[in-house]
Amino acid sequence: MVMLYDALAILALLMIAAALVLLLPFGNFTAGKDLVYSLYLLSVWFIYLAWCWRNGGMTLGMRAWEVVLLADDSRPVSWRMCFVRFAVSLLSALPLGAGFIWCLFDHRKRTWHDRISHSSLVRNPRPARR
Repeated sequence: MVMLYDALAILALLMIAAALVLLLPFGNFTAGKDLVYSLYLLSVWFIYLAWCWRNGGMTLGMRAWEVVLLADDSRPVSWRMCFVRFAVSLLSALPLGAGFIWCLFDHRKRTWHDRISHSSLVRNPRPARR
């Protein structure tokens, strides 16, 4: 559910990033076809996620579902961990989502990108209201 919620925020962000490129006088670009444009969109996506993970450990979707990203030693993730997690998560999706499905068989419920980046998602319930 976190991924679906975040997908809406990321889609909106990528639409804004694409609209900014349309203002430039360089012509039309196609994601997946134009390397520089594709890398630009991937960079925008990465910067959003990494900034959220580094500043509070949560994206919008993670905040809504009370999940936080932490390093295996329970500390906040580093920029390097963010990059590794992002890159490997893209690879996790390629073989029919096998890297994500892996969490169903892992004793700690971790995906490939959790394991390789030495991080994991942890439930972070809100404190009870008075």
